[in-house]
Amino acid sequence: MDTFAHFERLLAETRLDGRYRTFVELERIVGSFPKARWRGPNGVSKPVTVWCSNDYLGMGQDPAVLSAMHEAIATNGAGAGGTRNISGTNRHHVALETELADLHGKEAALLFTSGWISNLASLGTLGRLLPGCAIFSDALNHNSMIEGIRRSGAERFIFAHNDLADLEVKLRSVDPDRPKIIAFESVYSMDGDIAPIAAICDLADRYGALTYLDEVHAVGMYGPTGGGIAQRDGVADRVTIIEGTLAKAFGVMGGYVAGPALLIDVIRSFADSFIFTTSLCPHLAAGALAAVRNLRTDAGLRVRQQANADRLKTRLREAGFRLGATESHIVPVLIGDAHLCRQTSALLLDRHAIYVQPINYPTVAVGQERLRITPTPAHGDADIDALVAALVDARRELGWDAADLRAAA
Repeated sequence: MDTFAHFERLLAETRLDGRYRTFVELERIVGSFPKARWRGPNGVSKPVTVWCSNDYLGMGQDPAVLSAMHEAIATNGAGAGGTRNISGTNRHHVALETELADLHGKEAALLFTSGWISNLASLGTLGRLLPGCAIFSDALNHNSMIEGIRRSGAERFIFAHNDLADLEVKLRSVDPDRPKIIAFESVYSMDGDIAPIAAICDLADRYGALTYLDEVHAVGMYGPTGGGIAQRDGVADRVTIIEGTLAKAFGVMGGYVAGPALLIDVIRSFADSFIFTTSLCPHLAAGALAAVRNLRTDAGLRVRQQANADRLKTRLREAGFRLGATESHIVPVLIGDAHLCRQTSALLLDRHAIYVQPINYPTVAVGQERLRITPTPAHGDADIDALVAALVDARRELGWDAADLRAAA
């Protein structure tokens, strides 16, 4: 085999399909969120408005967060010094884990270097250590959950997305004595729809299953103190393990799980991807702690963000765009063609100084290509008006009609 020719063919295929990923170079500007500076080709440099950041509330530039990070660097230095077991457990880690456990009303929490790793480690470890474990996974679960379940070696049952009847059929098909885990998300990141958490917990109680809830797109965003959808719905105490991230609404980096002290200790003691990984830098933990505490006591950003999201969705629907089943702050504008999706993103950036990244396969199914828009509290009415007008211009220029999309609503 000509190895290099093989890889060239693989990349050529992604280009033909419109799936080849390109990166836009952006420089975030402190104090100007959601504005950034675009460094484009041929020396192009201009300010743009970012509409697809996962820093949902702009906490990555919050003065209290930055101050906490600067102070931690000044007192602790840059790195953690090793794994948690060797020399990498710092007072900032301990304080953050205590705060996160309290946020979710759980006995304990455990930090990871990312949300992806926290899912991989936790699901992979629990599924591996429970003899004969069966894991029931929502069809639209994130790649990190899928990889964790696969790594566990447990038997996997995929139930139709948010389909309680299908989940119950699959639960009923398994020996009642087998250990079971139901793994699902609260807010699904591409469609913006929300899981029926209470009803899933009802099934878990009926069939003796643990529940594992990924709240990465909801922590900081929902609930009286930012504990997520489970907190908003008053069912956090019914969920066995809640997994979250520090890299979205909390604006920094890292992931975590919170749950019963016994299960958290099991993950801490047996998860390879925790044991053998250098721990989160102290300044990141310090910044995340400041963000969590800020959002627990001040709901103002959440309120403004939800108002902006509702206004944008209304304006886009009035303009004839298809947004799918979103119930959350995530606003997917469905296009249904990979090439048109990428061309639309490029036109918005070049002509309108608006950045929205195209979302194509394998992140979403073929025919479901979209722009994933995430309004923030910092987007003003003028920003929303400009975005809607730019999308109307792009649709007219490129010839895609929202009424004839192949993507299902």
